[in-house]
Order: sequence, then C-alpha cells, then structure tokens
Amino acid sequence: MISFTVMAITFGVVFLAELPDKTALAGLMLGTRYRASYVFAGVAAAFAVHVALAIAAGSVLTLLPQRLVQGVVGVLFLAGALVLLFRKHDDDEENIKPPADQSFWKVSGAGFMLILVAEFGDLTQIMTANLAARYDNPISVGVGAVLALWAVAAIGILGGKTLMKYVPLRLITKVAAALMLALSAFSLYEALG
Repeated sequence: MISFTVMAITFGVVFLAELPDKTALAGLMLGTRYRASYVFAGVAAAFAVHVALAIAAGSVLTLLPQRLVQGVVGVLFLAGALVLLFRKHDDDEENIKPPADQSFWKVSGAGFMLILVAEFGDLTQIMTANLAARYDNPISVGVGAVLALWAVAAIGILGGKTLMKYVPLRLITKVAAALMLALSAFSLYEALG
C-alpha cells in the first residue's frame, strides 16, 4: 500500500541530502555540454538502480528485531547529519571526460556511468536504505527517493547555477542535517521507549 506521507518524508530527506552533493554539480556540467534530455535519461536510470539496491538492503533490515532496527537507523541518521555538517565542499569537483559525440547512447551512457560510480554507497543511498527499514514500505520509500533524486538531477542539469545564486549551499546542507537529526532522535526514542 502506498503512503503519501512516507513518500513525502523520503522525498524531503533525500532531496535535501542530495542537493549539495557532487552529482548535482556533475549533472550541471554534463547539462551545459550536451542535450539535457540525453543526460537526464542516463542519470535517471543510474539513480533508479541505486534506489533499488538501497530498498533491497533496507528490506533485509526489517527482518531484524524492531528495537534493534530503530537503534541502528537512528545512529545512521545521526551519522548522516554529522557527515553533512562537517564535510568540506570542494569548488573543483570531479573532472568529467565528455563523450566523443552527441549521440543518445554516448551521452546517456556517460551520465549513467558517472552517477552509477559516484553514488555507490553515497549518503543518500544509505539514507534510502534506512528509510526503507524504518517505514517497512519499500514502494513508498522507493518512489519518494527516485523522485527526489530525479528532481535534483533535473535541477542540476537545467539550472543549478541559478538556484545556488538564490539559495546558499550551506543553508541547504544545514536544513538537510536538521531533518536527519530529527529523524535520528525520533528513531532512537522509539528504540529506547
């Protein structure tokens, strides 16, 4: 059964955690060089693969005792918040080697491979697994996470520079960390309660 509340929570957490990430900048860089729809197709496919892997991992966690899962999820959300608060942001992210031509398969393949490699084990993938374990609703979490990642990719590809002119990256990072701290506190409260 699909829960719009779980989808909305997942969307918010994953969107805010991914927005200041390097993949938004990578999407922006590819989007300025190549047809946006080609770039988005590859990036979207890679994010779908990552969410499927995260949901599978989170579903395995639901087989453990509920209090233990809540405790682990709470600690992982806390770790995610701390990573967001204390990581250094490099202005010069990864150098992306462009594909030799503008064909759909070359451009989307470059976007797919870049995201597939860069996002493996990333904070948002771990957060998605945590949310899948927390809510035991893989479809709602999966849809929320995929939509959030696709939204960030679209923003990065179509106009990340404009957004960053109006919304400071530090503010986005702090809001995402605050959300994760709240989820951590709630999960730990349930684990201990």
